[in-house]
Amino acid sequence: MKQTKIVASISDRRCEQDFIRKLFFAGMNVVRMNTAHATEEGIRKIVENVRAVSPHIGIMIDTKGPEVRTTGVAEPIHYKIGDVVKIFGRPEMDSSHDIVNVSYPNITDDVKVGDDILFDDGELDMKVIENVGPMLVAQVQNEGTLGAHKSVNVPGEHIDLPALTEKDRRNILLAIELDIDFIAHSFVRTAADVQAVQDILDEHGSDIKIISKIENQEGVDNIDEIIDASYGIMIARGDLGIEVPISNIPGIQRRIIRKCVERKKPVIVATQMLHTMINNPRPTRAEVTDIANAIFYRTDALMLSGETASGKYPLEAVQTMAAIAEQAEKDRVAEDRIDPMLPGCIDQRLFLAHAAIESTRTLGVKGIITDSETGQTARALASFRGPVPVLAICYKEKTQRWLNLSYGVIPIYQREQIHNQQMFLAALRMLRQKGYIELDDKIAYLSGSFGEGGGTTFVEINKVKDVFDKSYQFHLPDSECKIEE
Repeated sequence: MKQTKIVASISDRRCEQDFIRKLFFAGMNVVRMNTAHATEEGIRKIVENVRAVSPHIGIMIDTKGPEVRTTGVAEPIHYKIGDVVKIFGRPEMDSSHDIVNVSYPNITDDVKVGDDILFDDGELDMKVIENVGPMLVAQVQNEGTLGAHKSVNVPGEHIDLPALTEKDRRNILLAIELDIDFIAHSFVRTAADVQAVQDILDEHGSDIKIISKIENQEGVDNIDEIIDASYGIMIARGDLGIEVPISNIPGIQRRIIRKCVERKKPVIVATQMLHTMINNPRPTRAEVTDIANAIFYRTDALMLSGETASGKYPLEAVQTMAAIAEQAEKDRVAEDRIDPMLPGCIDQRLFLAHAAIESTRTLGVKGIITDSETGQTARALASFRGPVPVLAICYKEKTQRWLNLSYGVIPIYQREQIHNQQMFLAALRMLRQKGYIELDDKIAYLSGSFGEGGGTTFVEINKVKDVFDKSYQFHLPDSECKIEE
């Protein structure tokens, strides 16, 4: 069974419960909704169906963020090399062959002569040859077609847009109402962009977690402050590959993953992971290698976009990604490990998590169990990318769904508050049933001795058969209290 998590994009045009259930059993951990094309009614429909399949599937909703798009067109416009086009910031007017209007009124303030303006994810390139008052004059650099409402990118330039659109604000309020688990905020440039979303969540008392999508050079440049301000990071390689030189993407991806692992923050690699499978039943060798390399780099999760939202082979795409992940996890080499035990960053929780992970290598421990209110101990364990599963007993249903983005963690919601001894035995039985451990194996347990707010205070290692022995007693000062982090 894979330890890398899978995020799958779902459209309201294909979100039947049976479809979601099949993706879930194939290895999907989190459903992602793209608000660029979804209506409020569609979002509600997806959430309702996902929750009906299982309340334990994580749900993520995108914001559009500070993006620029073209306006509408009567029909797709074809351009030839050398065509000269006027570009205006007039969001209320449609575009034509000679005049392209975009959604950002002040585009002439932020774009200069010599800049390349890329449309439709880089499919069409126009170079600015004049900046005249309210318009830009650009020359087409390659033959291509421009449709309605396509993306506009200006590599290397700061486009002075607000962090949130009015539609984003409405969708965030909808996410709060529906108790969605994650908001993936697009085009994050600084920690202030993250805070703009957090302020709305705080105002409404919401515990939704923010995943910052890194999609431009500013986001890369300010990655440290963005990681610190976010629950997790998504490396959104689509727009990122347009905004920065495409040859830089592998290095950027690797550096961001390392920083997230060191800070114990979930990290997702996204965009075109299995793009061929939108129309074909099998991936390319390059796509298989891309997925494996992301796992070799130590990502927490991988994301499928069009493959599951609109592709012909959505179930096969999830199954293929899960199979590649499982093999890549076996093929990783220890020399590429990332060590989160950084000087000055080691606290008691991390120290004990490290001890539990080391026990798998030095003592042959086959599984780790922890109980969790916030998920912090489970995420600390995940940061070591250990070789055995981490079973996290969660006292909140939300915590279980949040941990669906953490590598190697099997989060289980403990609906009823039972005696710690019973809870521990139930967790062991589950690991036995799944085939992870045998009676003669050793198991590690991380928890706290002082109840709520006491934090992680100990790691205990025992043989499984000794724990099942009726004479075994779990050593807690008050075994009736709920243990929280």
